[in-house]
Amino acid sequence: MTSETYRNPILDADWSDPDVVRVGDDYYLTASSFGRAPGLPLLHSRDLVHWTLVGHALERLEPAAEFDRPRHDCGVWAPSLRYHDERFWIFWGDPDQGIFQVNAPQIRGPWTRPHLLKAGKGLIDPCPLWDEETGEAYLVHAWAKSRSGVKNRLTGHRMRPDGTGLLDEGKVIVDGDRIPGWFTLEGPKLYRHDGWFWILAPAGGVETGWQGAFRSRGFFGPYEERIVLEQKDTDVNGPHQGGWVRTPSGEDWFLHFQQRGAYGRVVHLQPMSWGPDDWPVLGDDGAPVAEHRRPALPPQQPAAPATDDDFPGGRYGRQWQWTANPGDGWATQHSGDGLRLTCVRSADAHDLRKLPHVLTQRLPGTPCAVEVELRLDSDEPGARAGLAVLGDAFGWIGLQRGTDGTVHLVHRFAEAVAERERDAAHPRIAPEGRARLRIEIGAGARCRFFADVGDGEGFRPSGPVFSATPWRWVGALLGLFALAPAGQGHAGTAAFTRFRISAS
Repeated sequence: MTSETYRNPILDADWSDPDVVRVGDDYYLTASSFGRAPGLPLLHSRDLVHWTLVGHALERLEPAAEFDRPRHDCGVWAPSLRYHDERFWIFWGDPDQGIFQVNAPQIRGPWTRPHLLKAGKGLIDPCPLWDEETGEAYLVHAWAKSRSGVKNRLTGHRMRPDGTGLLDEGKVIVDGDRIPGWFTLEGPKLYRHDGWFWILAPAGGVETGWQGAFRSRGFFGPYEERIVLEQKDTDVNGPHQGGWVRTPSGEDWFLHFQQRGAYGRVVHLQPMSWGPDDWPVLGDDGAPVAEHRRPALPPQQPAAPATDDDFPGGRYGRQWQWTANPGDGWATQHSGDGLRLTCVRSADAHDLRKLPHVLTQRLPGTPCAVEVELRLDSDEPGARAGLAVLGDAFGWIGLQRGTDGTVHLVHRFAEAVAERERDAAHPRIAPEGRARLRIEIGAGARCRFFADVGDGEGFRPSGPVFSATPWRWVGALLGLFALAPAGQGHAGTAAFTRFRISAS
């Protein structure tokens, strides 16, 4: 790679189902956040290659009672980001509730509370379009068979121009069952270009599919179709589902995801042009590029979403999300640095997957080492805190207060089919009640755990290798937590300092 080129993926972590919009000289991206809070991440770039996380559009998931516990694969699916009438708009589907939208005058807000545009089961992947020529507004969405019994089709509606409601019952405008060889058609993005209505939509499944393009002179069809991006002889499986953006000079680009197992859905940038028959051509003649000339945009300093955190004043950075809507007092602010987590009492202390008070961020897509310093400030027997790799299976290393009052270094894990965790290594004394924790994540998301308990021996390995696993739709997560067994009264706190992720 040279200063004139970029390499894919441009976002090498789980920024699932990306969509992008340009406003002036700025580019903004959002992605699925499923059951984590805050939701709807907001990223910013000036060159389409380097991105920073600037906020979230959804402080809490609604209805709140549905998300006061982890629902890892539910919640916010495949949002669409648009700019219309001097406002930013985000539409998304909750597969159990329906289609929502929020909007704001600025990307950093304030964002409106979620408005339910269309209630129903299995309504997913909505995308609006405001036709600037006619003043008409439209909405297209897909279907989740797991909730509705229907899939492989796209439904279109006329929409109120203010985005508050739909004007008809909807009509199937693309039926994938009628297209030979097509299945699992979903994730539509709707555009108006050169006198055509365009729908860019993936099909063929998350790990194995392709990117389709559809066009029609009228919104309700009939639509022609074409495959415009597929794996071909590259190592980029299932390249699809994303958004098209045009630069001020007229260059076209397409951002999409690739499913990478435990790493989740990483984001690629493809050049986009128009062929002699006026159909879009993505990548290198329909195959994803690994390296390519940068967009012809003003150069930007290298940047990426933050990972490290010193937790100034006890506050955590934008890169962190809870595994459910946050509760009062889970993290307390104070005058110094370091994250102070309350040892929340729970009857589910044996299974991190069931806990809402795990503070998480995305697993990096390249080999790395994760470190954090931990002090357990709890005298409650069974109180514990640690650093976790969390997915359908999980592993963690940390500290636990024993019944005899001593603090032990513990390392535990649970397989995907296990109902509770068990020891991955023999516990050992942590004489000062503190430890430095380290996870080295190698190729294939294989994790090795280490700890330094201050006994002069430095970092020592703990337990066998652990292979991180995703949830069904969500990549594995890094997590910090503090908890105590069910009971009465305050159970103390745990302090985390100097969270770092370094390349290895």
